[in-house]
Amino acid sequence: MTLSCPVLALASPQGGEQGSPLASLVLMGVIFAIFYFVLIMPMKSKQKKAEEMVKSLKSGDRVIINPGIFGTIVAVEDDSFHVRVDDKVKIRVLKSAVAGLQAAPEATESK
Repeated sequence: MTLSCPVLALASPQGGEQGSPLASLVLMGVIFAIFYFVLIMPMKSKQKKAEEMVKSLKSGDRVIINPGIFGTIVAVEDDSFHVRVDDKVKIRVLKSAVAGLQAAPEATESK
């Protein structure tokens, strides 16, 4: 049985032969590299962008809190925000609970 893929040929020895440990190390390295570039690297960049967004928030910014609550920041503390969610309702939330900024309302076309 002939294997056409060189990686599979390295990974599975044919017959009763022993595979070289170097081949299995190379295969494991390739798999780790694929996981790193496909999964780990994008997650790190997304987390970094979220942290930068939270650091740049200031009083008056309209935000969305993690469970989907819309509000406006009225005060900034070291580890939390005071967010106004209604006319007389203010809540204190952790900075990590901010999911993102509210999108600016689009201009509606008048007919």
